[in-house]
Amino acid sequence: MPYDDSVPPTRRARPLLAAAALAALCLTTITGCGGPPDTAEGKGADASASPSTSPSASAAPGASPTAPLPQGPLTGRTVVIDPGHNPRNREHTEEINEQVDIGTGRKECDTTGTSTDDGYAEARFTLDVSHRLRELLQAQGARVLLTHDDDRPFGPCIDERARIGNEAKADAVVSVHADGSAVGNRGFHVILPAAVKGGGADTSKIVKSSADLGARIAGHFVRTTGSAPSNYIGGGTGLDTRDDLGGLNLSTVPKVFVECGNMRDPKDAALLTDARWRQKAAQGLADGIAAHLKG
Repeated sequence: MPYDDSVPPTRRARPLLAAAALAALCLTTITGCGGPPDTAEGKGADASASPSTSPSASAAPGASPTAPLPQGPLTGRTVVIDPGHNPRNREHTEEINEQVDIGTGRKECDTTGTSTDDGYAEARFTLDVSHRLRELLQAQGARVLLTHDDDRPFGPCIDERARIGNEAKADAVVSVHADGSAVGNRGFHVILPAAVKGGGADTSKIVKSSADLGARIAGHFVRTTGSAPSNYIGGGTGLDTRDDLGGLNLSTVPKVFVECGNMRDPKDAALLTDARWRQKAAQGLADGIAAHLKG
């Protein structure tokens, strides 16, 4: 879950620019788009490592970090993938409950994330999709970093997750999540950064580019997975704007969160636990990222 479930819907606004871009994409793909969220930074929130831990930028599984990348349309571009949560966060509740600065306030370092009724953890889902996404982007020549790769005891905290993307000077950052909302709430949604300025947060330079990234991902996600936009968040656009997520507030590069579906709904859970669907989800994300980077 990429955003805070504890935040009331009144704090979320729909982005007109992004909605318009998504509408254009939807017209070329399917009729209609739409679905509510169980957020990430608040579910078992999406966080970055604890202040005491160091960032992790992971290379592809089984490949050397210095292995040459194939030449392709994304050669020269850097993408950071942020797998929501950490599978072992639940073993480190004291550490992940530590408050970190998100620019406009303070928030828990991270959360455990949600799971399906059968116990398939969001943190496992996000790592699997992130690995698939990394492979697809690398095949197009992109330099791809992960904020973590199941290689640390907990975290990273939300502030560190943002810092990893910033320090990499990423052309795009995508935080992968799955929601934990009520049964009947179905579909995906993309969370965009609101215009925020305060403390260490200033999103003024990334709001427009992040909206484009999010709209392109939403359009391609619909086309590739066949899933409809959320029926509980975003008013049918599949897009939601938030000002309470540290991972977005502290970013200085284009960044979005993607809630791929609702793990607590049986129909969505059947998709999220299907490896073939997860490959489609990764493809939809990759296509959206590539479309954004190509302009």
